[in-house]
Amino acid sequence: MRAPRSLQARLALGIGLLLTLFWIAAASVTALALRSEIGEVFDSTLEETAQRLLPLAVSEIVAREDEGVTQRLGAIRTHEEFFTYLVRDDQGRILLQSHTADPAVFPDYDGTGFRQTASHRFYNADALQGTIRITVAEPLDHRADVAWDLMMGLGLPLLIAIPAALLAVAVAVRASLGPLRRFRDTLASRGARDLSPVPAPGLPAEIAPVAETLNELLMRLKAAFEAERSFASNAAHELRTPLAGAIAQAQRLKAETADPEARTRAGDIEATLKRLTRVSERLMQMARAEGGRLRGDSATDLRPLLEIIVQDLARQAPEGALALDLPERPVLSDLDPDALAIVLRNLTDNALRHGSPGTPVRIALDAAGRLSVTNDSPLVPPTVLARLTHRFERGAAHAEGSGLGLAIVTTIAERTGGKLDLCSPVPGRQDGFCAGLQLPVAPGPGAAKDDAV
Repeated sequence: MRAPRSLQARLALGIGLLLTLFWIAAASVTALALRSEIGEVFDSTLEETAQRLLPLAVSEIVAREDEGVTQRLGAIRTHEEFFTYLVRDDQGRILLQSHTADPAVFPDYDGTGFRQTASHRFYNADALQGTIRITVAEPLDHRADVAWDLMMGLGLPLLIAIPAALLAVAVAVRASLGPLRRFRDTLASRGARDLSPVPAPGLPAEIAPVAETLNELLMRLKAAFEAERSFASNAAHELRTPLAGAIAQAQRLKAETADPEARTRAGDIEATLKRLTRVSERLMQMARAEGGRLRGDSATDLRPLLEIIVQDLARQAPEGALALDLPERPVLSDLDPDALAIVLRNLTDNALRHGSPGTPVRIALDAAGRLSVTNDSPLVPPTVLARLTHRFERGAAHAEGSGLGLAIVTTIAERTGGKLDLCSPVPGRQDGFCAGLQLPVAPGPGAAKDDAV
């Protein structure tokens, strides 16, 4: 039998078993001690009975006119006789006996004191220089019944006391571990990127150091992640100016030289620098997604924000490359506008890069706050689809891009309580690619009224 994994169950089971064993042992020792005391009490009673009956028997026998006559005393009323006796002379003749005495169970008289057979306990006494002898008998079954009743009196309450005690132990252990359960629940409810210290009030002294060590580890991890994000953000920011200067120099070199080979090399340098610029911008966005504030204090309508962002994106895309579909009713959300712009820019950029040329990218927001970006493209294999949200992962080896766009959107989705869903083919079609994200939304002014209806 394997021990339970729960600390609460282990403590309750261990304490309950030990308590039960201690009680049983204590009850057994008490029963043995009481049984010995009961034996002494019954022996004393047996001896006292013989000593009280012997003078009365002597008086009655001496007053007789006939010697050697057996007299059986009658019962005044019917009752259970635990003590029986025989009074005999020195020749073994029975002179007097109790009304239920069975002479067959009485052994021959062999002197004063206690005797015992397989069925009875006896006490012998004599008087008149041994000429009148009394033997008082007690069935051993009587003593066994009394001892058994006593043991039942000790044991039966344990059948109630032990379960009640086990229940009390379980309740006490559960109450004692309450702070530990709250600490566990608080820790389990944390998001993947929440590295703030976990409150641990009221933890037992044995567990409190574990919580303190865990919080110290979280603080060190938070500091390390913040340093990493800060370095990536600062490095990307610092690279923008020299990269812009280098791109300008490459463009000037391409414009001023008449050598075709030099112009080609200058163009390659310019393209490489522009890719490096895009990577630095994505690194800044990743740092913003991982460490920045993504939710605001108040909810705003997402539709005007999306219109502005799409208009800005349309200026850099071919004419008719973007199509926007918005609901008629407001969609309120506390998502930060910058975070929304980062999400939409990365999804749209991914769709434009990998979509079929000449087909529009469809951007849609429904009344429930689900944002979807769909483009026409060949079918994406499931194995490729599963790893597209990894960092520096590209859908095709020849495709341009940093490989960070979908990873950035995934990070923002996780931190805002959503999830980025990728599917290919588009539902209802045999090809295409769709990226969907549930944005955090708040109920609109008329939501309560509509729900009531």
